[in-house]
Amino acid sequence: MNRLTFLLLFLLNIFWCYAQDSVVKEVDSLYKEDQFYAGVTYNLLGKQSNDLSQSGFSLGFHLGFIKDMPINEQRNVAIGIGLGYSANSFNQNLLINKDSNGNYTYEILDNSSFTKNKFSNHLIEIPFEFRWRTSTPTNYNFWRIYTGFKFGYAFANTSKYRGELGSIKYSNNQDFNEFQYGLTLSIGYNTWNLYVYYALNPILSNNAKLNGNNIDVNAVKIGLMFYIL
Repeated sequence: MNRLTFLLLFLLNIFWCYAQDSVVKEVDSLYKEDQFYAGVTYNLLGKQSNDLSQSGFSLGFHLGFIKDMPINEQRNVAIGIGLGYSANSFNQNLLINKDSNGNYTYEILDNSSFTKNKFSNHLIEIPFEFRWRTSTPTNYNFWRIYTGFKFGYAFANTSKYRGELGSIKYSNNQDFNEFQYGLTLSIGYNTWNLYVYYALNPILSNNAKLNGNNIDVNAVKIGLMFYIL
């Protein structure tokens, strides 16, 4: 009986060690991070002319999935590629209207002449990221620096005005660039991550003119990004 007990204990010990080793190997082989993201940003207009200005609070909401692909043995350096959705608004004093021929026109407003003036867009985005972090397979609180590039397709846009001219609303203005792209950076620890996006092309195409000149404003987004597995 003692020999049988000893044999069973010995076999259980071997099985336990093997199981532990298998678990560790399985954790190592599947170790990935931050594959879902959600964020909120304060949206700014870069490259503004002297007369163009923002008013109110302009917000952006962002969410999506990024495939995390570690490229080193420690799995704390990775490449990420994903798919996401972004909704953005920009409150400012650029009136978007139409002339008698149905062409869009652009005019700088006096801030006291309206109660609402903004344009907004909705984008499908493809982010690319180079990812560095201090994580391990069992440590979920870590520092991260993710930098990369984001390409977006604006499938809808809207401009709204309410003021002395009444109420004006237009949807899917073809003067807006359908394709938006820019640089991204996320830096943070654990849940809280500072996020910055800087667009490399203008929001409006060359068809949009203000006093005969192109309106070269681009999107700059600063806020917080949250990542989960």
